[in-house]
Amino acid sequence: QVQLLESGGGLVQAGASLRLSCAASGRTLDNYAMGWFRQAPGKEREFVATISWSGGRTYYADSVKGRFTISRDNAKNTLYLQMSDLKFEDTAVYYCAARASSYSGGYYYNSHDYDHWGQGTQVTVSS
Repeated sequence: QVQLLESGGGLVQAGASLRLSCAASGRTLDNYAMGWFRQAPGKEREFVATISWSGGRTYYADSVKGRFTISRDNAKNTLYLQMSDLKFEDTAVYYCAARASSYSGGYYYNSHDYDHWGQGTQVTVSS
């Protein structure tokens, strides 16, 4: 069983940067595709970014493309989300998620495809 713990959230001004981390325990992240999702108050959870377990393929939501970068360090069992040029509309609770994948290049942008979720970390961007 994979346990995920996000960190790095906080309160920042518009235009600032933050880096979120997601540390995994229980199992190594080898063979797990990973993703970041977010949920703003009163809204449904939405896809942000995903990365294959090899790290070789990534995919982003249009709203964050060019501003956010997803990466992973399998040796450290950690997933990252580097966020830059943050906007007020990026305010949300950010969740990391994992799912086993037999294909090294597989990635997933549907939340229903993921089996393991963290508790979330709050990101608040003031305008």
